[in-house]
Amino acid sequence: MRAADRVAAVALIVLAAWFVAIGRRFAYWRPETGPGSGFLPVWLGIALAALAVLLFLNAGGTVSGDGRWLPDRSAFRRLALILGACVVFVTAMDAVGMIAGTALFLVFVLRVVERYRWTTVLGVAVAAAAANYVVFTYWLKVPFPTGYLGI
Repeated sequence: MRAADRVAAVALIVLAAWFVAIGRRFAYWRPETGPGSGFLPVWLGIALAALAVLLFLNAGGTVSGDGRWLPDRSAFRRLALILGACVVFVTAMDAVGMIAGTALFLVFVLRVVERYRWTTVLGVAVAAAAANYVVFTYWLKVPFPTGYLGI
């Protein structure tokens, strides 16, 4: 597991550097409007690089588990469900809208895949959709798809 973690960490550091380089091509900050289109990619790249460095440093620790690095059947099922939900989310974005789509995606993942209680699922889905709306639609004025319901 240590070697796989180190290889993954190095790949993630390269990806993070690419994110920062691409983000720097765009406006980082605009005095009249605040964060530009390069703001989020730069900070995501920095966060990814920091986490990848932690992964690399932690790879020198003790090996956990039975030494297998491929997931078992149930983990593959969960992965397939989440990837399928991502495809449906992106495909249905124009019809459902970004805000409602985010909530529905989280409901599916948290309830069907992860089996959380309904109170937790609905709380997280509503909070994430509200945060999505406030940050991107209200504050940054990003024109998201609104779907047939207009939200």
